[in-house]
Amino acid sequence: MPPARDAVFPAGRQALYERNRYSPAVRSQGLLFVSGQVGSRPDGSPEPELARQVQLAFDNLNAVLAAAGCTFADVVDVTLYLVDAERNFEQVWPVVMANWGEAPHPALTGIGVSWLYGFQFEIKAVAKLPDPV
Repeated sequence: MPPARDAVFPAGRQALYERNRYSPAVRSQGLLFVSGQVGSRPDGSPEPELARQVQLAFDNLNAVLAAAGCTFADVVDVTLYLVDAERNFEQVWPVVMANWGEAPHPALTGIGVSWLYGFQFEIKAVAKLPDPV
């Protein structure tokens, strides 16, 4: 019987995962559950410029998806977290839309938060894994 949780680790960015003791993603029951991805540099530190931080979060999400054999087109559910959403939404949304792809789009929940471990934006996703060959 396969394990209930099969962790997926992309190349790089290990410092953040090791320091905080979590898996970037877990495969289970035909789905990929991706931990919240932030706009961190390779050493795990936050990118200071907000639009660039959002793009890096998507880049990091796409790296995790690729490590599991997925793309953003396989994503079925997304949760976005944004610090000071009322002030930052207009800066963030164009970057999100540039990475969103074609319809049909995934389900989306957006949450304004007060703190994200020094980051301003985080994206969490669930994707359908490719069917086994």
